[in-house]
Amino acid sequence: MQAAVNLWPLIGVAVIVAGFALRLHPVLVVVAACAATGAAIAMPPGDWLAALGLAFVRTRNLPLILLLPLAAIGLLERYGLREYAQAVVTRIRSATTGRLLIAYLLARELSAAFGLTSLGGHPTMVRPLVAPMAEGVAAARHPGLDRALRQRIRAMAAATDNVGLFFGEDIFVAFGAIVLMQTILHGEGLEVDPLRMALWGIPTAVSAFVIHAWRLRRLDARIARAGAQALARAAGTAQPARHGDAPDERPAGDGA
Repeated sequence: MQAAVNLWPLIGVAVIVAGFALRLHPVLVVVAACAATGAAIAMPPGDWLAALGLAFVRTRNLPLILLLPLAAIGLLERYGLREYAQAVVTRIRSATTGRLLIAYLLARELSAAFGLTSLGGHPTMVRPLVAPMAEGVAAARHPGLDRALRQRIRAMAAATDNVGLFFGEDIFVAFGAIVLMQTILHGEGLEVDPLRMALWGIPTAVSAFVIHAWRLRRLDARIARAGAQALARAAGTAQPARHGDAPDERPAGDGA
């Protein structure tokens, strides 16, 4: 008879979720999650601190990997990449912000499902291309959008990349999380096929696509309402003054 699986180490996941939900400092949240997981498996504090330090040393080159693409993207933006992307997408008559982001969501999920996770990303795709294109379509169709709605469009562009990557890579059989889960279950005496684990990610990925596509359609409706309100305000301020509404312009001494 197989031994029961110890689920207490998963308390670290709950700590991370709670910490990010409360908007606490990310470093403190990660350290608290490590401490909670270490305490759950009776690991001495020195051991989990050493494991945390080892993980930090292994990823010390990560800032360099992130900064190099930023320099290249900044150079491209200096020479008009954002403006060119906006001009190209506004020529498509049927394009809307929601449709554009839905197409990117589909491409992001499919590429991540095949392990091509580096084809997107915030610094390399969202910031220089996807967000300006989504904002440009909205501004071309509905001039006069306020700053808050423009910021929301940018946020939805970033969220689209996150959703596509997170749920798409779960289908890839060689994804690190699937390999990790298979290794942990194998250590507990449970033999699980990684391919079957990856296939079970398909319903979740499809559901995530449908839900987020619905949110993007709602964003289109919100942009349309805001554009109509801005147009109505502009039309109201442009109306000529009615007869009798003009102030009295007679000289001060002409009174009876």
